[in-house]
Amino acid sequence: MARALWKGAISFGLVHIPVELHTAVRPDELNLTMLDRRDFSPVGYRRYNKRTGEEVTWDDIVKGYGYEDDEYVVLTDEDLRRANVAATQTIEILSFAAAEEIPLTYYEQAYYLTPVRSGARVYALLRETLRKSGKVGVATVVIRTRQHLCALVCLDDAIVLNTLRYATEILDTDGLDLPPVRAADLKPKELAMAMELVDGMAEPWRPQQYRDSYRDDLLALIEKKVKAGKTHVITKPGRTEREPGSSNVVDLVELLQRSLRGQGGRAGKRGKNAETRDGEASEEASEEASPRRSARTGKTTTRDQTNTPSKSSGARKTAATHKSSGTSSARRA
Repeated sequence: MARALWKGAISFGLVHIPVELHTAVRPDELNLTMLDRRDFSPVGYRRYNKRTGEEVTWDDIVKGYGYEDDEYVVLTDEDLRRANVAATQTIEILSFAAAEEIPLTYYEQAYYLTPVRSGARVYALLRETLRKSGKVGVATVVIRTRQHLCALVCLDDAIVLNTLRYATEILDTDGLDLPPVRAADLKPKELAMAMELVDGMAEPWRPQQYRDSYRDDLLALIEKKVKAGKTHVITKPGRTEREPGSSNVVDLVELLQRSLRGQGGRAGKRGKNAETRDGEASEEASEEASPRRSARTGKTTTRDQTNTPSKSSGARKTAATHKSSGTSSARRA
């Protein structure tokens, strides 16, 4: 079983539920190492004494709070606990609120809560209460050196603790150049066509069909450089391409019409087509759109990137076959 990040109890009213906190997410990022460009050796960091310049081992490192210039109060883990014993060991539910009332900008980090010892029955009671009421528990918890606002949410068989940002951390939109909310500024035809496009692209939420396609493209580029023996070649910036959205087309209705034509029934099947990939890097992609076999249906499908008919499709009458843009990053995995 995974090691708990925190141990304590959920408290609301007179109810006390002993729980453990476990991580619920795992970032999937490429770890890039900093290198010295002169000989491509890894660059390391030293923990050193800023007064003497001598290196310091972990055993000799403590933490402190600077209350004046070059003056510190040493704080150990025991000091952090003693500052408020109850707060460091308790998830205290302050109130219950409808989940939809909490804006997405407030959500921060998700954790799983699991019951310990004899807390399983009371844990299940709180979980089912959250499920049936449609509410989330708004609580506070101290993790490490900070008290967090958090939401307790029922998710399948688990209670998820999602840390929330405080209201003082959320920036308002006053300084942003946003268009006013006036429906009168939009033509009815534009709104109707946009709604039609949304309806055509609507599908059930299936997170498994989405993946970081840019990571795949980057790994393919790395593999290509390795095979070509260009591992130490420093690529210089090339000509900047035109930014997305810089098209000279200003007729919104025309753009929507082209989107709907390009959709051609394909958007309604995005869930299937999004699961297909050819696994090649953008530089190695064929200029012509090659058929791809859906992992779900076994049917051969094609991708439409630019709405420009492929030269090799002259003998075909299928409107779904178009010239590929040749970039893997544009694909939805």
